[in-house]
Amino acid sequence: MNTTPQPGEEAAARAANSRLVRDFGLLIKSATRLEQRIDGELRQECGISHTMLEVLIRLCRRPGEEVSQRHLADDLTLTSSGTTRLLDRMEEAGLVRRIPSPADRRVTLVETTPHGGEVFLRAAAVHARLVERYFVAPLTTDDYGRLTAALDRIETALRDDA
Repeated sequence: MNTTPQPGEEAAARAANSRLVRDFGLLIKSATRLEQRIDGELRQECGISHTMLEVLIRLCRRPGEEVSQRHLADDLTLTSSGTTRLLDRMEEAGLVRRIPSPADRRVTLVETTPHGGEVFLRAAAVHARLVERYFVAPLTTDDYGRLTAALDRIETALRDDA
């Protein structure tokens, strides 16, 4: 095996080891590991996935608000077919129901069922416990405030450029 760097390999190694690549990778790894931890605990304790919890959060956020299947897809950044399959599973589990919009026959609204509301409350407690343990507790109060403010600025910049 040749251990002498080939042309371009050193530049590629510098790029792969750059601070920006490393820092962004740390953000992605941390977020992915936390999401996997939350998903596993939710499946074990509540029988739902993290994505299902995200649907329930969206539906429970403003009681009485009409939420269309299309808006859910946009909020969750899922494809229309992915949202349909997810809602099919949630409907089969008795968590949500789909109803036609009284204002527009082309629109399907989604709402939680009483069972979905009960599962949501249990899942929200699991979610809060894990977020507190792995996202909040490792940081000082000041660091947590700076982190969430920075994440908000990043999200705003990405949303504004869309």
